Amino acid sequence: MASGKMLQFISVGRDMPEKRTAEERREDFGEIYRDFAATKAEEQASRCSQCGVPYCQSHCPLHNNIPDWLRLTASDRLQEAYEISQATNTFPEICGRICPQDRLCEGNCVIEQSGHGTVTIGAVEKYITDTAWENGWVQPIAPSAERTESVGIIGAGPGGLACADVLRRAGVQVTVYDRYDRAGGLLTYGIPGFKLEKDVVMRRIEQLEKGGVTFRLNCNVGDDISFAEIRETHDAVLIATGVYKTRDLQGPGSGAAGIVNAIDYLTASNRKSFGDDVPEFDSGELNAEGKKVVVIGGGDTAMDCVRTAIRQGATSVKCLYRRDRENMPGSQREVANAEEEGVEFVWLSAPKGFAGDRVERVMVQTMRLGQPDATGRRVPEIVEGADYVEEADLVVKALGFEPEDLTALWGVEGLEVTRWGTVMADFQTHETSLPGVYACGDIQRGASLVVWAIRDGREAADAMLAQFASKAAVAAE
Repeated sequence: MASGKMLQFISVGRDMPEKRTAEERREDFGEIYRDFAATKAEEQASRCSQCGVPYCQSHCPLHNNIPDWLRLTASDRLQEAYEISQATNTFPEICGRICPQDRLCEGNCVIEQSGHGTVTIGAVEKYITDTAWENGWVQPIAPSAERTESVGIIGAGPGGLACADVLRRAGVQVTVYDRYDRAGGLLTYGIPGFKLEKDVVMRRIEQLEKGGVTFRLNCNVGDDISFAEIRETHDAVLIATGVYKTRDLQGPGSGAAGIVNAIDYLTASNRKSFGDDVPEFDSGELNAEGKKVVVIGGGDTAMDCVRTAIRQGATSVKCLYRRDRENMPGSQREVANAEEEGVEFVWLSAPKGFAGDRVERVMVQTMRLGQPDATGRRVPEIVEGADYVEEADLVVKALGFEPEDLTALWGVEGLEVTRWGTVMADFQTHETSLPGVYACGDIQRGASLVVWAIRDGREAADAMLAQFASKAAVAAE
């Protein structure tokens, strides 16, 4: 395929990188897909139709120039492909691994709509950037000139890191404050290794550090440093804390031991993979080994939890979701992977209560889908008289996340929030009600995708740079 001929979708079928067998996958936390070989990546990239209106690009939150880097990959011009890929995406190798391509770029591929099977965009994106790392094309940030402006970023997740990257490339002085001992946010502690191996995240953190980004870790804003102090120290501040407050369960027995939050469960597992001392895991509190596990929820976090429990050696893993398969928010690809690995999905079911001082049973209500609500989704309704019981030694709540009350935690006045508790900010400039303070990612839009956080962080950086330029122009008059 070195000739770079395109439109091969008629004669070449869709092909993903080889997937390790379910038996292999259950034994470790390694990523489940093997790497593309160069010839296979070129072949699959050549299937792109190079259509005049690339829906893959328009449905990507970052509007990545996908057709161009597919064409360059098919022509064995990988370094150029990487340069185009990273021009719009701070972390293409991460998005290639964890973006729900089936809902975004690949799900809107023109040849998919015509019945030929989508181009494997995510796998090629991952291949391009992994190859770039292997060949030393990914270099530390080296701005052409240093600037005097300083920005403080609260939160070292994907939104904050994307903003830091853009600002440092422009020469701005950047300090990132984060409550955890490692940067990365959910990339580091929330997403399991079988979707995103941690060395992939750590090498990006190292690249940012070598490029001049300062990280203040184990730093809890409101305790170790005040929000006011951060504002006084920097010319602009970005709030990129994410949302970590777990939506709670109601019903009798919902406070029993053995009912845990998804974020606590996943963080313990990821810390263990780093070799950390994790007493809650070692005691069995956050470890599924030998247990009957029930996970409640139908999003990507629930998929992460059920697949983690399988790898920890649970005797059974069931996922309760109150809607059906077609109406679940999680990736269908992830559901299929989980089923292959031994997870049982119990559709149209919701917990009614729990039995045991340490949870032993979940009382389950059978549901049906009624009429659509204002959003167009059919509303789950209880089927009377159809309750039943699931045995469980560990119940994981994966019901989604809500924002913490930052105004109370940080003692800040004048920061406007929405009725959902998210920080109110402009969705283009990301400016908040406080001068010089911006917000991005989940703390602005609610729990969402990593790719949206990256977009927000990049947009916030651009808005800050425009504001700095405007101030400099006024000062020069």
